[in-house]
This record gives sequence, structure tokens and C-alpha cells, in this order.
Amino acid sequence: MLNQGHILIINPGSTSTKLAIYSFDLSLEQVLVVDDSTVVHSGLEEGIAEQLDSRYEDVDRFLRAANLDVHMIMARGAPLHPLRGGSYEVNDLMLEDLRTNKYSHHASNLGALIGERIGKKLNIPVYITDPITSDEFEPLARISGVPGIQRKSRGHALNIKASLRKLCSRLDKKYTESSWVVCHMGGGISVAAVRNGHIIDVNDALLGMGPFSSERAGSLPTSGILDLVFEANPARAAIEELLSKNSGLKGYLGTADLQQVEQRINDGDSEADLIFQAMAYQISKEIAAMASVLNFEIDGILLTGGMANSQMLCDSISERVSAITEIFVEAGENEMEALATAGLRILAGNESVKQYTKG
Repeated sequence: MLNQGHILIINPGSTSTKLAIYSFDLSLEQVLVVDDSTVVHSGLEEGIAEQLDSRYEDVDRFLRAANLDVHMIMARGAPLHPLRGGSYEVNDLMLEDLRTNKYSHHASNLGALIGERIGKKLNIPVYITDPITSDEFEPLARISGVPGIQRKSRGHALNIKASLRKLCSRLDKKYTESSWVVCHMGGGISVAAVRNGHIIDVNDALLGMGPFSSERAGSLPTSGILDLVFEANPARAAIEELLSKNSGLKGYLGTADLQQVEQRINDGDSEADLIFQAMAYQISKEIAAMASVLNFEIDGILLTGGMANSQMLCDSISERVSAITEIFVEAGENEMEALATAGLRILAGNESVKQYTKG
């Protein structure tokens, strides 16, 4: 078994592709970034599928410039059918679902597709881990209150699990034998109940549940939604655009930039302060709700994601929920490192690789 080598990380976003090469050392049980780049794609007018060739060329160019032997590829997991969390080998069925946009038209579909091309060229394996549609819900968590409408598991599983693993390691706690509420705060906000390494409940961070975020609406009064649909009568795409990209801080204050909002608060803007505190209020309510899922028997509350860099936000949340248990912070998205450490677990034999099958 290879003890040292390199892992290529591919993480496509809507307007850019994040790339990195990590060295791994199994004897030291560590990965270290040795090269990284963010390729910004300008003037993207074609659909996701039509971007595959140009984005592949960008990755290939990055690899040739790095001039390092790569032994594994870890790609960002795109929305697929609901499946257990963990790592999956990229196979023909997965590629077909991604190629045909069966479950989403998101740029992350390109991660495994680009990875497969590179992997075939270099004759190395390609994996994804903890995609956004990872589903480890218990039966109670699926019930919505309306027959025919089921609660969905759509959250920031990759960063939630990676940040919690890092925290448990630092605290010398067993990740698979502990219970936590983990709150990922970014463009969307996921608040998850995590028991023994499984996300047994989480709000739908994309549409329809939980706190509002910098851009997303979160939970809304049903009557307001009905008014929006039947009185304003916009197209479905326009509603989704409003609720997922033009609500939250951006909708109320005209900016999704939390630093700008904090500066406005510091300058005495009472409206900015009200909306900011409302977001912290809603996050805190969701944290308490997820604590109840775990019978309030939890090892801690973890705040993570890009907005966890805000001391003002973390303090406001902590004031409301610190009576429940201890609060920990692991700021940042950590997606690239999360994919690299998943690769390390696979290489070390500490994580079994799953096969993607029909949903």
C-alpha cells in the first residue's frame, strides 16, 4: 500500500472551480495542501453540461503546472438521490445521473464528471464524500404534517461532518460515540442534530425550512407564500430565485455581506441591527429545536461555516443558547480540507467506500 502521495481536490462552483493538491502521509495520518488555485470563469452563458470541456481543460492545465504525481481524486459531491453519508466511488450510474442533470442543474455536477476524465487519463480512482443530499434521517424526521409532502435532508453535510470530526479530535472525543448540534452558517444555514456521526435531522437549507441567511428565506408563514403565488402570480423560477438568492440579509438590507451589515450596525443603523438580531434569533431557535431532537443530551453546540468568523454573530447566538451546553466554534467552509481528509480515511482503510446504486 502506498504510504505517501498526492490527492487532487476538485470543487466546482457556479462561477469558479476551486482546485487543490494535498500531500498525504499515512504514517503521520495527515494531509497538507501543497498547491491550490481558484479558476474564475467569466461570461458563462452556456448550461452546466456545456461547461464540462472548458472546465476540464482548466483542471488539466492546473495539474500540468503543478507537475506532481497524483494518486487519488476527491470531487465535490453534487445533489443525487437521497443516500447515506460517507464516501462513494464515482461509477457509471452516478456519471449518468450527473450528466443528465437528473437531480439538479448545479455546477457541482461537474466535479465527478471532470474527476472521471482525469482519473481515466491517470488511471487513478475517483470518489465523492458526504454530498448535499446525504440522508440519515430517522422516520420521525420525515413527517411534514401534510400527506404527500415529505421533509428532505438537504444541508451542508460535508462541512458539518468535517468540522465536527476536527473538533472531536481536538477534544479527544469519539466522533462516532457523541451527540451534537452543528450549525453551518454560510449563504445557506444548516442546523443539524448529529448522533454518533449521523445527521439524524437538519433543516432544508435550500428552500423552506430553518432560519433565514444572508440570501435565503428560511421558514415562512404559509399564508404569505399563498399570497405570493396566487396574487403576484410569478413564474416558479422567479419564486425560487427570490427565496434562495434574494431574501434574508440581502432582501432586507440590500447586501449579503455580513461585514457590511456589521459596519452599518456599528455606525448606528437600527434597521441593520434589527435584521441581524432577527437572524441570530432564528438560528438560536433552530439550535434549541435540534437539541430537543437529541433530548438535550448533547456534548456541545458547534458553530461553523463562513459566518462563524463573525464574533458578533457567534456572541449573539451564544447568549441565547449557552444555557443548553458548551459552545464551540470552527469557522470557515473547510470543503477542500474535508475532501482531502476523507481521501486520507479511504487510503488508510478507516472508511469503507460505498457504491452508488439506483434510488
